Amino acid sequence: MIEFLYSIDKGIFYFFNGTLSSPFLDKFFSLITNVNNWYIAYFLLLGALFVKGGRKGKIAVLAVIILIVITDQLSAKVLKDLVARVRPCNVLPNVKTPLGLQGTFSFPSNHAVNNFAAAIFFMILYPNYKVVLLVCASLVAISRIYIGLHYPSDVVGGALIGAFAGYLMALLVIKIENYYENRTRAKANE
Repeated sequence: MIEFLYSIDKGIFYFFNGTLSSPFLDKFFSLITNVNNWYIAYFLLLGALFVKGGRKGKIAVLAVIILIVITDQLSAKVLKDLVARVRPCNVLPNVKTPLGLQGTFSFPSNHAVNNFAAAIFFMILYPNYKVVLLVCASLVAISRIYIGLHYPSDVVGGALIGAFAGYLMALLVIKIENYYENRTRAKANE
């Protein structure tokens, strides 16, 4: 059964990494997968939310920073070492690696964990942006398969872990926001 699932994983991996391979997609997915290319956008969006989003925006910005620190460290320092799955680019033949080989473990994909944690978190708090959030998180996740660094199951597992963490943190923010809202109402009624 495990061999059958692994063969499906490899088949999907080679579809994204080999069949879809093109010079344009090499550049596109290399750009998307590099977190350094996103820092300015993150800074501007979080800054705008912090300044213009009221109390909820401020709480959301602080919570998403805590969320990403937790999910990133859990994924990179605990789960990857615990599972110790070797990256496909280091095991499989004929893998295209536009960004080169990397030596760390493969499961789960940190990119998928972090991007889906943030996407689900903000999707619950700001549902009008759900399509943009899910498309961005999905493109980043697919980029990890395309550039040869993760199996599809690494990405799906990472997305599920991130989504769960984002969901829990969003519930916490909603509880905190409700607490402050009730407190404000109680003071107004005094």
